[in-house]
Amino acid sequence: MIAHALKLTVRKSRELFLTRLSYRTQRYLFIYITLGIPLLYFLSTRLLPILYAFNVSVREWDLLSPSKPYVGLANFKALFTDEIFLKSIANTFKFVVIGVPGQLIVGLFVALLLHNIKRLRGLFRTVYFIPYVTSIVAVSWVFRWILMRNGWLNEMLLNLGLEPQLFLQSPRQALILITLTMIWQSTGFQMLIFMTGLEAIPRMYYEAAAIDGASAWRKFRHITLPLLNPVIVFSAVIGVISYLQSFGQVLSMTNGGPLNATTTMVLHIYNLAFQQFKMGSAAAATVILFVVILVLTLLQLKVLNKKVEY
Repeated sequence: MIAHALKLTVRKSRELFLTRLSYRTQRYLFIYITLGIPLLYFLSTRLLPILYAFNVSVREWDLLSPSKPYVGLANFKALFTDEIFLKSIANTFKFVVIGVPGQLIVGLFVALLLHNIKRLRGLFRTVYFIPYVTSIVAVSWVFRWILMRNGWLNEMLLNLGLEPQLFLQSPRQALILITLTMIWQSTGFQMLIFMTGLEAIPRMYYEAAAIDGASAWRKFRHITLPLLNPVIVFSAVIGVISYLQSFGQVLSMTNGGPLNATTTMVLHIYNLAFQQFKMGSAAAATVILFVVILVLTLLQLKVLNKKVEY
């Protein structure tokens, strides 16, 4: 009886509270609550793990020991004396320097070609986009099979009378070949982004330039590129973040070899945490990667983001 009376009291209180609120207030309350739920999810799955990683990075973190002593910046100092970690930083930046401009250029080139055709555009767009939605591991293993010493590509070279190559076993070739694989797989995504940007450019600018006798190159340089700037900034930021986190392709194709020539920061973090069980060092490397991504993203937004008006 008492419980039933309490339920009735709570229900009446809630109905009275909602009755006193205006319709507009109820609507805004619903919107803010709906928006707040994903925000709480984001904070609990993103922000809290980041703060936890900061905590782990300044401790000697042994999975089997209940004691986690505070060691200050010792993990960070140890990382900067670790040759493999320094090598992984250099390799990661090589991926960024080669991969980001490469995928932007290829994606823009394909988008321009598709933008200028009317027939079979949907077919080509689908074909180019398929690799992007294909599993990274599957794509990596296919390319690994093609680039094996006794793989399909070396067989083709031998049939043409050329010397076979080491490809993924070569410290000079492996990183470039993995980057080309990543560019090939991301071309479809870049193509879609650039096509959206191209379709948003008003045709009257090109018509006015044609009346003035502008060549195709001048139209591209003075109309297309400036008006695509927001798309380029977006693609560059997403691309840099993606290449800084290179992991799946490297693990599947070379596992960081040969001679750590393709070891990236994320792969090294994985090895520290789950191969060597050095959680403190792995967390410290994660913090360094977080800072690098944050600084580069802010730098790109500052340098590349320009307002264009005609």
